Amino acid sequence: MSWLVDSCVLIDIIDGDSIFSQASAEILDEYSDFGLEISPVTAIELSPAFLGEADREDTFLRDHGVSISCRWDDMARRAAQSAWSRHIAAKRRGQAPKRPIADVLIGALALRHDGLITRNPADFKALFPSLRIETP
Repeated sequence: MSWLVDSCVLIDIIDGDSIFSQASAEILDEYSDFGLEISPVTAIELSPAFLGEADREDTFLRDHGVSISCRWDDMARRAAQSAWSRHIAAKRRGQAPKRPIADVLIGALALRHDGLITRNPADFKALFPSLRIETP
């Protein structure tokens, strides 16, 4: 199998973040032998960093050992629907903060991988308690 990489880890590297870029690059290197992929959502979230130039983004991802081959399937759709429904129910009860739909979609896809590499584990654990998460 492989690991799904969250947008924030790649943005750390792209931006040369003074706090996180080194650790983010190191965790990608550490997990590269297992395979690294991004979701279609992450590909979209990264696009402004490359001024919408898909070829530049593809080159960056390849240079960091990350594949963009992750595809939606019925399992991911159902997991996303369930997580979003639980989140909205909790939000209506005043028990959950606002959550971007992107986290739901990325987390649902990560369930069919070995896990998710992210700097924001709490965002995903609340929605997907069984999701295996690694952080830089």
